[in-house]
Amino acid sequence: MVSKEFENLRRLLKERRVNAEKKRVEEERKNLEQITACIPFPKYIELEKFLINEISSSWIKILNCNQKNVILYLHGGGYVAGSIETNKDLVARIARISNCRILFIEYRLAPENPFPAALEDAISAYEWLISTENISPENIILFGESAGGGLTLATLIKLKDLSLQLPAAAILLSPWVDLDFTGDSIKTKAKIDPFITLDTMLFYARLYIGNNNPRNPYMSPLYADLKGLPPLLIHVGSAELLLDDARRLAEKAKNSGVEVELEIWDELTHVFHAFAGWIPEGQKAINKIGVFIRKYLK
Repeated sequence: MVSKEFENLRRLLKERRVNAEKKRVEEERKNLEQITACIPFPKYIELEKFLINEISSSWIKILNCNQKNVILYLHGGGYVAGSIETNKDLVARIARISNCRILFIEYRLAPENPFPAALEDAISAYEWLISTENISPENIILFGESAGGGLTLATLIKLKDLSLQLPAAAILLSPWVDLDFTGDSIKTKAKIDPFITLDTMLFYARLYIGNNNPRNPYMSPLYADLKGLPPLLIHVGSAELLLDDARRLAEKAKNSGVEVELEIWDELTHVFHAFAGWIPEGQKAINKIGVFIRKYLK
């Protein structure tokens, strides 16, 4: 038995660590919001906010869009940050290029709500589209970037395991699919990726994983059985830490009989699509996404 004095010291150290984590999470969320704070929603976009089973959600659509086709959008932010405000420009451009309604959900975030809260919310939103909005799975595409890309793939795996009908296709931008960090690019791209750092990703992963095995396929879907999944479109930059997550995922999906398109954009960085208002490569990539969407949503 240790002394009461040591127990008090251990309690104080734990409280200090928790407070430091809380402060860092607040800073990470604030920093992400500041990147897009100056960008208003385009005037051509209609935004409707509401709740799905207590999940903050939004419809994003253009005037006279196709009401039958829906994109379920799962945002990035390391499972710790992100909202409709941080993704408004990108989702607006996707709505315009696709002519679809976009359902954007603000799934529960870590550390307040670690795994599997985000996955549960994604499944809940998908089931709501089918049961309440009467949208056929054949008219749904799942879309995610970064952590949202990993969550998109995990959602497909979970839907398959639940024997539910899968959506028409899925789009993954710079997907984070290996929370055990076994890809070579995590190290080889560390000095050239200006957007994310390994330290930040390790911090996010620890908050989201909790006491779970990081190779849990619902958390790191790179380790899942991918057979039977719908067609996938994967975009990634050649200058980012998650390059090998995308490359290994595409290879495994192809070997599992999944139709997959992998596009590696030379010298570009993490989710460069989000900067389409500043760089031509962003809009060019979004245009290609539009072609993919029109291919699978009639």
